Amino acid sequence: GVPALYTKSGVDYIGKDTNYSKQKRDEYTNKDYHKVSDEIKPDWDLAGTVEDAQMLTWIGYRIAQGDKFPEWKPGTEFKAKRDETMRVVNL
Repeated sequence: GVPALYTKSGVDYIGKDTNYSKQKRDEYTNKDYHKVSDEIKPDWDLAGTVEDAQMLTWIGYRIAQGDKFPEWKPGTEFKAKRDETMRVVNL
């Protein structure tokens, strides 16, 4: 019921075959995850991470600049309190 934006890593890697992402993720999990070698590697392509950060920044900016706030779903336990707060501050 609380307004939120949830993102998750994808599996499509532009310019690579369909198994590439799974192969890289499995390789990282098996060789490095929670081990001494678990560090950022020079060959990592973080372009998708940058795109995600840009998109999330844009969404946050648009919400902040808008004249309508995100709303709770009807019937959720926090909606009444939020509605009351919004009335008090005249929004």
